[in-house]
Amino acid sequence: MKDNYQDIINLEHYELKHPRMSRYNRAAQFAPFAALTGYAEKVKEVARLTSQKIELDDALKEIINYKLNQLNEVIKIKPEVEVTYFVPDIKKEGGKYLTKKGRIKRIDFINRFIKFTDNEKIIIDEITNIKSNLLNEIE
Repeated sequence: MKDNYQDIINLEHYELKHPRMSRYNRAAQFAPFAALTGYAEKVKEVARLTSQKIELDDALKEIINYKLNQLNEVIKIKPEVEVTYFVPDIKKEGGKYLTKKGRIKRIDFINRFIKFTDNEKIIIDEITNIKSNLLNEIE
């Protein structure tokens, strides 16, 4: 019985003409493949809860406007307030309610916003409640 490898066993080892791939790059070829790229983020986004905006009746709107007018009369002292307001979600329907505590710098009734001393602005039409020590007798 003749050995089939006798004709090649003494040949020189063949060397590749291009450099060998590093182990890291070679392993990367066999890394798990993410067929559904972005799927996990989409699932998280759908699962994220938002609140529906509460539509205020005319009586509550009048109370908020009255409070804003009262605060506007003492705006020079930069009254400290706590404002609860709605922030619409940019990705889906609904949004969330936030509460901001701070000192009011300006109330713009024409452009419908409140500006705080830290330059944050809140749209008047999104406000659901305003509290201040100066307004205790109003509530």
